Amino acid sequence: MKSLLVLLLVLLDLGQAYGAMHRVPLRRYQSIRKKLRARGQLSNFWKSQNLDMIQFSESCKMDQSTNEPLINYLDMEYFGTISIGSPPQNFTVIFDTGSSNLWVPSVYCTSPACKAHPVFHPSQSSTYEEVGNHFSIQYGTGSLTGIIGADQVSVEGLTVDGQQFGESVKEPGQTFVNAEFDGILGLGYPSLAVGGVTPVFDNMMAQNLVDLPIFSVYMSSDPQGGSGSELTFGGYDPSHFSGSLNWIPVTKQGYWQIALDGIQVGDTLMFCSEGCQAVVDTGTSLITGPSHKIKQLQEAIGATPMDGEDLVDGMQFCGSGFQGLDIQPPSGPLWILGDVFIRQFYSVFDRGNNQVGLAPAVP
Repeated sequence: MKSLLVLLLVLLDLGQAYGAMHRVPLRRYQSIRKKLRARGQLSNFWKSQNLDMIQFSESCKMDQSTNEPLINYLDMEYFGTISIGSPPQNFTVIFDTGSSNLWVPSVYCTSPACKAHPVFHPSQSSTYEEVGNHFSIQYGTGSLTGIIGADQVSVEGLTVDGQQFGESVKEPGQTFVNAEFDGILGLGYPSLAVGGVTPVFDNMMAQNLVDLPIFSVYMSSDPQGGSGSELTFGGYDPSHFSGSLNWIPVTKQGYWQIALDGIQVGDTLMFCSEGCQAVVDTGTSLITGPSHKIKQLQEAIGATPMDGEDLVDGMQFCGSGFQGLDIQPPSGPLWILGDVFIRQFYSVFDRGNNQVGLAPAVP
């Protein structure tokens, strides 16, 4: 009887640790880069953006929360569905830990990208509230601008009341025309939010919609649809990882920023020998770092240039998972651990203790 009681107490503790989980299925689509490559338009795209992806050194000043490297989203493949308003209007979004705003296209948008995606109709929602403030997010190739409104936002059964979000009326260039996603739902800290808007997850916590102030991400390596990929609000699922979670303190509450002890290539410590800073970012597909260091890394792994990109194996197409991105002070220099990293390591984002938990993902 005593052993049974102990077992029940252990199971109770585990249940509290994992929390009541609200799962959001993530679907895997072809990225913008892959679509352009298949059409034979990728090289022309790089030229049109004045980017050389071999010597790529896009500079991104992160001293203002309104700056985002648009290039990050070219490789995004994992998307989920949310709804806004009453009755619900559905949108496909990137769940992005590297930003903190929610935005979707507005019915008033005249950009080509908005014609290719669902748009939000304020007049069709009985719960919509006009806020009217203008917002702007500066991207590498232009700015996304619009107005802020408020409405209920639902994510797989979790409904946030009075959520402020951006209704884009102008979207930059042709990039979003080819995107499979309609908008972005930011999961970063409030300090990153443009216009002082309270992020969706902060409102989930404030409105007691989640048992624990935690969300977690599992990205399946399955190339056909990413079967099993999911974002979980309110806990984490130990069936998605092996061993124990390694908890790493957040060093700066904006991005999910952590400290790296070093970066090895094979058995050789090549970078960050004295430590450096990195961001765990679901809104970046690749692993990025200072351009001069990424160039050394590409050479070390034997990547060779082709069609404006770095390839690891010239006989069979195998794109390098690394890319140069120079993030300027005061935030930089930063390394970004994007989806190619998260596919390997189940990632838990703990707002209650301001830490990130990582463990080897189960394929």
